[in-house]
Amino acid sequence: MEASVLLLLALLVGFLLLMIRGHPKPRGHLPPGPRPLPLLGNLLQMDRKGPLNSFIQLQKKYGDVFTVHLGPRPVVMLYGTEAIREALVDQAEAFSGRGTVAVLDPIVQGYGVIFASGERWKTLRRFSAATMKDLGMGKRSVEERIQEEARCVVEELRKSQGTPLDPTFIFQCITSNIICSIVFGERFDYKDRQFLRLLELIYQTISLISSFSSQVFELYSGFLKFFPGVHRQIYKNLQEVLDYIGHSVEKHRATLDPNNPRDFIDTYLIRMEKEKSNQHTEFHHQNLMQSVLSLFFAGTETTSTTLRFGFLLLLKYPHVAEKVQKEIDQVIGSHRPPSLDDRTKMPYTEAVIREIQRFSDIAPIAAPHKVTKDTLFRGYLLPKNTEVYVVLSAALHDPRYFEQPDAFNPDHFLDANGALKKMEAFMPFSTGKRICLGEGIARNELFLFFTTILQSFSVSSPVAPKDIDLTPRETGLTKVAPPYQIQFLPR
Repeated sequence: MEASVLLLLALLVGFLLLMIRGHPKPRGHLPPGPRPLPLLGNLLQMDRKGPLNSFIQLQKKYGDVFTVHLGPRPVVMLYGTEAIREALVDQAEAFSGRGTVAVLDPIVQGYGVIFASGERWKTLRRFSAATMKDLGMGKRSVEERIQEEARCVVEELRKSQGTPLDPTFIFQCITSNIICSIVFGERFDYKDRQFLRLLELIYQTISLISSFSSQVFELYSGFLKFFPGVHRQIYKNLQEVLDYIGHSVEKHRATLDPNNPRDFIDTYLIRMEKEKSNQHTEFHHQNLMQSVLSLFFAGTETTSTTLRFGFLLLLKYPHVAEKVQKEIDQVIGSHRPPSLDDRTKMPYTEAVIREIQRFSDIAPIAAPHKVTKDTLFRGYLLPKNTEVYVVLSAALHDPRYFEQPDAFNPDHFLDANGALKKMEAFMPFSTGKRICLGEGIARNELFLFFTTILQSFSVSSPVAPKDIDLTPRETGLTKVAPPYQIQFLPR
């Protein structure tokens, strides 16, 4: 027998043993779902267009709560507004664990405020929320930072003199600078080479995480981790970002004034020093590094992606942009910058921003959850540590709440009198105990960046509105906006 055939057989046997040993049969009584094949799971039922399409098709057959075997491991899917709220709100504690994202796990390893679980997560979440609040999140100081950044981007866009440009990195710059001012205590010039390198790494990484190759890795990471692939590039990218964070932490140590913390890193280092005699403390270097990475990554990419989708939608539907500008002119005028106090007087603009978030659906599947104990849910018994995927897209496109769920229509959020209405299905930041830590600052950024830019510029595209393609470049656990050109024309 040829050596190559022997090698292939050895690999296959190793693969089988690894998967069988690593994934014992689940106990409990899981929800129904398609019958899995040994080791392959439900691979044959998965749509080539990605997991989201697959889950939409499976929900039609099995209902809002069903089980899918991603490779050999069972994952319970929550689909639809009611199912999501029953789990994440009504049984919030039970569903508050964090599952793993295979391509990220070698880097995060269960540390940091986003990927931790149990008491570690609770401790880091309380600290992070309190620290960001103390540093001005939700207060005038952060509003002023966003207003200043908005003024900077207006000046930068004026330099383009109405020529077409790709807005990807400029939108990344402005959102990243807000989280950088909170975490690192500084903002960066839009042409700073180190800053642009970090943004490039973040953009490339989110694209890789959302790629088809990454989704395949998620199914068979126990085997594929030994071979070249996107997981290695993701690891390399994030390690480079962590190297930068490490240098920044050391600079903070060298200049730390315990009586005058400048930012998140300072505050964390002060807490580390206070707890250095506690052998069980969660305030150690690894949690600091991973928390900063999580905040920097999430605070940069999610809001900038929403802005990219948002302005693309305004190019596609110019009458919406015109109505927003009309409201800006009536409420704010042209002689002062927009403020958060204007939001309550601008229901149409707020409805447009919410509809952009709903329609663009940039996180169609929330970061994986796990149940923290044996949990009875809708008559099924989910054993402790069962992974749970929350399909936020199903809520954002729920026809029971949105009359035209697949159409872009700001009227979804307005009542008959033109006032904003609350929608339980609107959960772009997820809901429950694991709701996005930066929801407040992201909502403030979206309002102030959209209104300030549209106060100063009309937007136009080299492509006719009817020919503008809204199809995401990648769709996985996240969506990546398609590349496009936009012109900012001074008003």
